Amino acid sequence: MVTKKIEAIDPENVDALLTPAYARRGLTREVPKFRLPEHEMAPSTAYDLIHDELMLDGNARLNLATFVTTWMEPEAERLMAETFDKNMIDKDEYPRTAAIEERCINIVSDLFNAPEQGVGASAIGSSEAVMLAGMALKWRWRERRRAQGKPSDKPNLVLGANVQVVWEKFCRYWEVEPRYIPMEPGRYVIQPEEVIERIDENTIGAVAILGTTFTGEYEPIEAIHDALVAHNAKTGWEVPLHVDAASGGFVAPFLQPELQWDFRLPLVKSINVSGHKFGLVYPGVGWVVWRSHVDLPEDLVFRVNYLGGDMPTFTLNFSRPGNQVVGQYYNFLRLGRAGYTAVMRALRDTAMYVSAGVAALGPFELVSNGSNLPVFAFKLKDSVTAYSVFDISRKLRENGWQVPAYTMPEHAEQVAVLRIVVREGFSRDMAEMLLADMVEAVNYFDAQSHNQPSDPQPQFAH
Repeated sequence: MVTKKIEAIDPENVDALLTPAYARRGLTREVPKFRLPEHEMAPSTAYDLIHDELMLDGNARLNLATFVTTWMEPEAERLMAETFDKNMIDKDEYPRTAAIEERCINIVSDLFNAPEQGVGASAIGSSEAVMLAGMALKWRWRERRRAQGKPSDKPNLVLGANVQVVWEKFCRYWEVEPRYIPMEPGRYVIQPEEVIERIDENTIGAVAILGTTFTGEYEPIEAIHDALVAHNAKTGWEVPLHVDAASGGFVAPFLQPELQWDFRLPLVKSINVSGHKFGLVYPGVGWVVWRSHVDLPEDLVFRVNYLGGDMPTFTLNFSRPGNQVVGQYYNFLRLGRAGYTAVMRALRDTAMYVSAGVAALGPFELVSNGSNLPVFAFKLKDSVTAYSVFDISRKLRENGWQVPAYTMPEHAEQVAVLRIVVREGFSRDMAEMLLADMVEAVNYFDAQSHNQPSDPQPQFAH
């Protein structure tokens, strides 16, 4: 008979073994927040402490403020979990991950009708992608100026005041003068004539947005392009166009394939798009693609002999996990054109259903309706003065909804709006619940305003 030796229990650890989970000592002491604790703790204790604190965050699925993906299929999550440890920069060590990245660049280029395939880069989001595209614009402009024997110390970029803050960062970091086109009440996109008014021989390019973050509207990219073509022909300049398609790049090709906004327009030299928005990938992954190799200056591409191979790279960072790129490739394979079309059509239909429901409530006026991007903005009618969009936003938060309220850009800042982004994972049933909570919020503030005394008595401090 074989007997198993029973190890003696260390008396000092008896309490730790027998104490119920939420009475163990690691959970009854304050944890230092801004310095390392003196001693280690059990993995389960560390997990519980962090997990419980994160419960105080908002529910990501109810966050209607963000464009960023908050739901993916379990198979995609499993693939991404399996590839957290693969460093995207180590292309020689992880050649299949590098090949997947290259395939994704080609797929995005093809989606945007590029005449040359594979001229691009992955990034950690459109913020990095914008920086890369802006640098290429500046370098190409500087090459042209030097070839003409002209000074290249005063570059400028023409863009709307409705751009995402990353463009302001680019201009400041790379010493480019931003020439902003102001918005005005009722108009929240730029117009061709406003672009032409601001360009000169020092303009490195103009930026047009396919889906503004303020309202979800598309700017008139084809009209801006045609105006630039005519002006370049008249002046002899070569001002190119960059399209910031962070939001719309994975929507327009499927819902509006006839829309001319991409490389079908000859002056469009570069496009950025966020994979972690309507590319349907968890953050963060973005893509930047160029029309051709000519439009990406060779001296911006570094060839690094590191860890065993020659690696051409054009990024602002070095190490990052490859799992977001893998997640993007999963979506491309899993969905294809038909799948992306079905998803985007469902999101747009839901957005338009909710926007129609909001308009029917009475106090609101739509600024956009979600017919392009599944995004819409709305404001209170001028006749509503008893409460604000900020009040509505705070009231909705009581039920978990995060619906942002904000003012529009400079020269239209007197207009305050709410905005709703409909993403994958937001069902028609959730839309019904949101509209019901909006009715409750409106009724609450209407009741408050009706209960105000018509002739309030003055209040005196005691």
